[in-house]
Amino acid sequence: MDERGRSKVADVDRSLYDFVKSEEGYERYDDGLTPEIVRAISAKKGEPAWMLDMRLEALEVFHERKMADNWGPDVSGLDMDHISTYVSPQTKQARDWDDVPKDIKDTFERLGIPEAERESLAGVGAQYDSEIVYHNMREEVAKQGVVYTTIEDALQDPKWEAVVHEYFGRLIPMRDHKFAALHYAVWSGGSFVYVPEGVTLDYPLQSYFRLNASGAGQFEHTLIVVEPGADLHFIEGCSAPKYYEANLHAGAVELYVKDGARLRYSTIENWSKNMYNLNTKRATIGSDARMEWVSGSFGSHVSYLYPTTIMQGDRSSCEFTGITFAGATQDLDTGCKVIINGADCTASVDTKSISKDGGVNTFRSSLVIGRHADRANASVSCSSLMLDDISRSDTIPAMDVRNRTAQVGHEATIGRISDDTVLYLMSRGCSESEARTMVVNGFANPVSKELPLEYAVEMNNLIKLEMEGAIG
Repeated sequence: MDERGRSKVADVDRSLYDFVKSEEGYERYDDGLTPEIVRAISAKKGEPAWMLDMRLEALEVFHERKMADNWGPDVSGLDMDHISTYVSPQTKQARDWDDVPKDIKDTFERLGIPEAERESLAGVGAQYDSEIVYHNMREEVAKQGVVYTTIEDALQDPKWEAVVHEYFGRLIPMRDHKFAALHYAVWSGGSFVYVPEGVTLDYPLQSYFRLNASGAGQFEHTLIVVEPGADLHFIEGCSAPKYYEANLHAGAVELYVKDGARLRYSTIENWSKNMYNLNTKRATIGSDARMEWVSGSFGSHVSYLYPTTIMQGDRSSCEFTGITFAGATQDLDTGCKVIINGADCTASVDTKSISKDGGVNTFRSSLVIGRHADRANASVSCSSLMLDDISRSDTIPAMDVRNRTAQVGHEATIGRISDDTVLYLMSRGCSESEARTMVVNGFANPVSKELPLEYAVEMNNLIKLEMEGAIG
């Protein structure tokens, strides 16, 4: 661990994301959405009846719900009749890295997953297309009573099935929006984490999602329960190769942080630029609890992503730190939502966005101060950096304050890279592209410094790649 408590991992090459593995021998369901496909997914997983009932109800809701009008980027290029909702490499889940099939193992080795696990993680789950192919956790962590497994495996254990049944789909109801319903109809993979009362994990848990298939969707579900006084850092990584047809990511993340507990949820999303990223994340926290989001979004053609924190208990706190980078052909509509219902709560939102080559960034924040949120203190800050004259950055804040004792602040800035700064750095031996990359890295530093070290390295590499050829 470094002086900031971030996990240390040697620098690995994370610049090669667009390699593709053959789908020969894979099981792939027909494109489209039918009750038969939903039943087939459920049967394959041997689910309890209540889960199949939930899937079928969600499918009906998906077909009933219309797309929201006048909201966000255009998703008309996404045709569910040409998306396969289940693709499997047909390999059993491994707990020993040597048992992972060679082609899949090669993919994750190129992404640095085994090395990260050996050096700095308490446990790792690796999902390839629709299924988890590798899952492991340190023995000493398991001895503390921590559970880190797939939801499918949890459903096979009567003790944990009851816990999944209690929490699954409660924070994000299927009627929340059209793609939430889609998710519940065809979800597959993801993680179930349970941290017992008072347990602190010294190292993070990590899930990594790789979508290899073309014209497919990934619909993992992450469910985390952190009991009172417990402490967890969970890391999520995502990537996919580039194709010339639409791919879809419509996962869901439900986080339950009990009284006095703390959860940090860190994400770097590097989806390919043919991806529609329609992910939904939501947390609820109790009294004296703390929720920390650290989010980096670099890939996808279109993104809708607004992590939500519901602060139910008194004296709770929430911190959201995020960055988005939109380049050519990208329209990223991101932000967050904070709902404060308890007294003496604090919330801080600090986001950065970078736009170049015609990329579009839209930041949306929604801050709700409830009637009983006495002495709430909340601030929202959004900074945007424009690298040319053809890109766009918008800020759309919304504040609903229903308590006179609350203190609320908002600020937004949009700027350009100063020519004087570039000239100064060039006079010190930098090329123009190196100078601009240095400025962008400095702009992104408040986010980078909050990430585990290996993810900070990845983010800086992604910025470097995105900045290649950029001219202000």
